[in-house]
Amino acid sequence: MLKFLLVRPGATEFDQQGRIQGTLDIPLCEDGRRQTEEAIVGVAAENPTAVYTSPCQSAREAGKMIAEAVGAQNNTTVKSKPLEKMVNLNHGLWQGMLVEEVRTKQPKVYRQWQDQPHTVCPPGGETLLQAKARVGEALRKLLKKHKEGTIALVAPEPLASVVRHVLHHDEVTGLWKGSERCGLWEAIEVVEELPTGVA
Repeated sequence: MLKFLLVRPGATEFDQQGRIQGTLDIPLCEDGRRQTEEAIVGVAAENPTAVYTSPCQSAREAGKMIAEAVGAQNNTTVKSKPLEKMVNLNHGLWQGMLVEEVRTKQPKVYRQWQDQPHTVCPPGGETLLQAKARVGEALRKLLKKHKEGTIALVAPEPLASVVRHVLHHDEVTGLWKGSERCGLWEAIEVVEELPTGVA
């Protein structure tokens, strides 16, 4: 059985400002580094043998911090590896906007995105189904490579919620509440391979 540690990196300035980050590459802010350092204590205690990250800067920074902590703890070298398919959701023209701007200017679309995100495609962005397809592909490769033990995956919101959904087959809602989850992590036990074509 494989234990998956799903880690959200700490906050960026966009998280603190309530902006939609999407695929924009933004580093951890000072609070975000502190949140990540706090999360590392629990993550390192799980002793992951591999650390994978979303390719964005905040996730790569957090992944490097986790790998260094685990390596120091075990007196070994652990590296973090970015996965291109784990890029955050592309929110198109919404990227950089305040969530509040979308809520006030497009209230119907905002509610729909919060409650039924699979029915909305941000202008110039990607659908949730498209994101789930590439996340499923990346997860299947990881599960094929790691049959047992513990691995960590660092992914920002809302991508982390999509990863959780694909592994748990639960509902995806509240995708713009990511700033509330910065620096949090959870352990997910995967007992079987994901079926081909899962999305």
